[in-house]
Amino acid sequence: MNEFNFENLRVYQKALEFSDLVHDAISSFPKHELYSLASQFSRASNGISLTIAEGHGDTDKQFNRYLKMAEGSVRECVGCSTLAYRRGYIDNQAKSQMRKILIELAKMIKNLRKKLD
Repeated sequence: MNEFNFENLRVYQKALEFSDLVHDAISSFPKHELYSLASQFSRASNGISLTIAEGHGDTDKQFNRYLKMAEGSVRECVGCSTLAYRRGYIDNQAKSQMRKILIELAKMIKNLRKKLD
């Protein structure tokens, strides 16, 4: 029996996948971005899964509030990936892959929020 049921959520697993992708990508960012864009991107990407985990054990109303925060982190990651691409830190393929996962995450979170309403 799994005490941490949020680990069974597909949206949580997808968020972990995205976080791993970002972790790999930012490892090649220039050193001057270590405490800037790389740090922001890392926090935002980790924030998706961590916020889902944190809110899952609460009431449906509270969990819905946490999911709304996770949506904000998804949007923040869109901005971070765009900046990383514009600055030449990631290529178009990486940006497209990230965007595809972010779109999936946004849809999954939206659908889960609808179920909680």
